[in-house]
Amino acid sequence: MSIVMRIIQQFDPCHEEAFMALEQDFARLEKSQPGLPEGKRMQVLSAGEPVNALIWQCEFPDMGTACKALDLFKENEAHEALFAQQAPFIRQVKIEFYKILDFNKEKEAFVVNAAPL
Repeated sequence: MSIVMRIIQQFDPCHEEAFMALEQDFARLEKSQPGLPEGKRMQVLSAGEPVNALIWQCEFPDMGTACKALDLFKENEAHEALFAQQAPFIRQVKIEFYKILDFNKEKEAFVVNAAPL
């Protein structure tokens, strides 16, 4: 069962430029260190989250792997150093997990296993 993990950071809009500059550093870090998950970053235009929120999102094969990714971030000294610089600009952090539904697979499996009428 695939999982999407979303880290939602609401930042102080007065410090958006500094926050985003550090976020670019995080993206470069993810690319340069093979052990770190490489997520997609999105900025809210219209959603339930405020417009001063950044969403980091990544897909994982299962919940255990998604949770281990959080540990990888904490254990990475370069990541923690960047987070220490970015933390003063952050108002709130939420972490969400979503199960990916693949109805096509289930439907195909049902059709393949269905007995003829």
